[in-house]
Amino acid sequence: MVTKEDLAKFNFKPETDEEFRGKPPIFTGWPAPKRRYRLFVEGYNMSIEEPYFWVLHYLIYMHGFGRIDKISDIFAAAEGSSFFGSMQQRLGAQQDKVSQFLATVGKMVKELFQLVRELRVLDERVDYYTDSNDPKSRSRESAEITLKGIWVDMVEQGAKNPASVYGMAREVQFVTLPDLFFSTHPLKQEDVDDYVEEHCAQFNRKVREVLKRKLRSFVTWKEHTYEEIKNRRIFTLKYLRQHYQIIRMYMSWVRPYLKNVQRLHMDQSKMDTADLILAFETSMIEIEILGIDQSDDPKKPSPVINVHFWFRTRPELNYNAEGYQRGPIHVGRVQMNFRAYAWTEDEIKNYKRMKAEEDFRLIALIDESVKAAMESLGDELMRYLLEAGEEDMQKPVERDQKNGKKIETPARLAPYNHVYKGFNEMFKSFKPQVEKVDVAKLEKAKGEAEKAAAKAMWNTYHHFKKHHGMLNW
Repeated sequence: MVTKEDLAKFNFKPETDEEFRGKPPIFTGWPAPKRRYRLFVEGYNMSIEEPYFWVLHYLIYMHGFGRIDKISDIFAAAEGSSFFGSMQQRLGAQQDKVSQFLATVGKMVKELFQLVRELRVLDERVDYYTDSNDPKSRSRESAEITLKGIWVDMVEQGAKNPASVYGMAREVQFVTLPDLFFSTHPLKQEDVDDYVEEHCAQFNRKVREVLKRKLRSFVTWKEHTYEEIKNRRIFTLKYLRQHYQIIRMYMSWVRPYLKNVQRLHMDQSKMDTADLILAFETSMIEIEILGIDQSDDPKKPSPVINVHFWFRTRPELNYNAEGYQRGPIHVGRVQMNFRAYAWTEDEIKNYKRMKAEEDFRLIALIDESVKAAMESLGDELMRYLLEAGEEDMQKPVERDQKNGKKIETPARLAPYNHVYKGFNEMFKSFKPQVEKVDVAKLEKAKGEAEKAAAKAMWNTYHHFKKHHGMLNW
């Protein structure tokens, strides 16, 4: 049930019913409308589908409400009814599918941590190679020494190998070899001989020969492993994006099942009312739709009619011919509430968002858990996905509300910022800096939209009564 706090959160004034027998007004759970009508129809031989579709088609074809948004579709049934048993079978099948999908999503999110960690390690190694191959880098020497240490430990097996740099210093008494090896930094393979002869001419020939051999092996290893690590990083990056897309695909698959599970669950607030009796074949259905006569300008208020149907029915399960599923026919009582509003597109979205928070908290819980797992990986995941070409990861440029400075700019968009900035400065003098809102014009448009919505709502209410043989004037 929508509370007053929910309405206040989304900037809606709450609606209340009039006083009844001296009691205070009752909060209805809807925003305060311009006008409201209520209609009860009861007939145990009348199908309840007919009033709903009559109102729906009348709004569309007679008043041109080209946009119809379904806000809620909830039901409840007595536990002892055959309709309850039929719906519980369908609910169980949907729950089995949800559990399978969520188990797969959880496993793949766990694997996502390993991929991001592997990319972090590769990035650290790539930084060493990048600085080592850049003669102008201030940290070239430290990067070169780090790579040589990795080469000695991983390729030559450190001091355990007598033929390694440290092993020859110990076994063959080439004590200067480690110092020369870690302080001599030729850039390419073809530069090794000239570099050693130029910088190590004061040492004997045998030492220079061993140094050339070690440096040539190291530089060759560095060049080949650099290409291997770059290719591995590209492959891992693409695999990360594929992994992320598969998780999103599974989430898109599981979301309809979660929605079905949520909707197939009985509304417990209705299960405890006096309208549902355990031994009776009774059910309750609640439907809410928005009829919108959308204006051309999204900031301009549009006529909006909120129609809320509340059904108390007796479902009759019919056994059809072989090959067809049995389905219930609902007959009973319907209560309709018509409310007229004048809302902008933002207000319509706020209302739908408010109702979505009420109806689909289960979906939000699953989405938030996956989102929390993604966010725990830090900005690295977003940066890697952006680098891999994931367009959805491009965040809009945010600015501080106090000083207007940029908070974050994606690296991929940085080269284009100056282009857009130049166009902005070029046309800055031709557009107003602050968009002024004409309050009088806005109030006039809102009044016209409210009158149009109230007129269409009255015609729908009035003609429904005439069409169904009720008292009218």
